[in-house]
Amino acid sequence: MDTSTWQRPGLRAALLYAVAASLLGSVVAAVGRLELTRRAVPDAELPDGPVIVIANHTSFADGILLALVGRRLGRSLRLMATGGVFRSGLVGPLARRLGFIPVLRGTASAAGALDAAAAALEAGEAVGLFPEGRITRDPQHWPERSKTGAVRLALRTGAPVVPVAMVGAERLVGKTGILGRLLRNTVRRPRVAVSVGEPIDVRALAGVRGDEPVDEATVRRVADEVMTVLVGRVAELRGEPAPHPAGVPQSSLGRQTMTV
Repeated sequence: MDTSTWQRPGLRAALLYAVAASLLGSVVAAVGRLELTRRAVPDAELPDGPVIVIANHTSFADGILLALVGRRLGRSLRLMATGGVFRSGLVGPLARRLGFIPVLRGTASAAGALDAAAAALEAGEAVGLFPEGRITRDPQHWPERSKTGAVRLALRTGAPVVPVAMVGAERLVGKTGILGRLLRNTVRRPRVAVSVGEPIDVRALAGVRGDEPVDEATVRRVADEVMTVLVGRVAELRGEPAPHPAGVPQSSLGRQTMTV
C-alpha cells in the first residue's frame, strides 16, 4: 500500500462523500445525539483552503463523527486512518475513493502518510487526524499526550490547526459488545458533545517563518501547546479539570493499568 501519494477526489467522489455522510448521519442520529455545543471558528465554519482538523480519540466511532462534524462546518475532511481500515474489503475501497489517507503505524512507510497529507493540503483540502495516534488507553477517557505528526504537518505546509473536542463517543461504540450497545442506544441515544476551537497558527507558536528549520525540542513543545488547547476543550465539555493538561503521559498510563 503506497502511503506517499495522494490524488484529489473528483466530482463523483464528492457526490459519494455527500451520500455516505447523509447515510451515516442518519445512523448516528438513530443511536445518539451529535451536538456542536460551541462554534468558535469564524462564521461557524472551518476556514477555506488548507486546514488540519485534530480531535481527541475515545471510540471506534470517532472517524465517522469527525467526518460528520466537518460536513456540518462546511468541509469534507480527508481523514488519516489506520491501515487496517484500507485493508477492509467493504470499507477500504470507499475510503480510497473519498481521499482518505492510510497511516501504516509501526512500519517504515508510516512517514509517507505525512507526504500524502501534505499533498492534500497543498491541493487546498481539509485533513482530519487524531494526534494521539490511537484510542486513548486512559480508563477515564482523557486524551493521551499527542504524537508530533499534526504539528510537523502544520509547520511543513503552513496550514492552521483547528481543535475539535468530542465527549461521549465511547458511549456510542465501545471496544466490546458493539452490536448490543448500538441496539440499546436506539432507545438511550447518548449525547456526544462537540466543541470546535479557533484556528491555531503553529508556525507562530514555533516562532518561525516560511520553511525555516525547527529543532526537535521546539516541535515537541508546540505539539504539547496545541494538545493543551484540545485537552482544555475536552475538560470544558466534561465540566472538570484535566489531570494532565497536555495529555496523559505514558508513565501515568502504566501506573493506571497496574491499579485497575
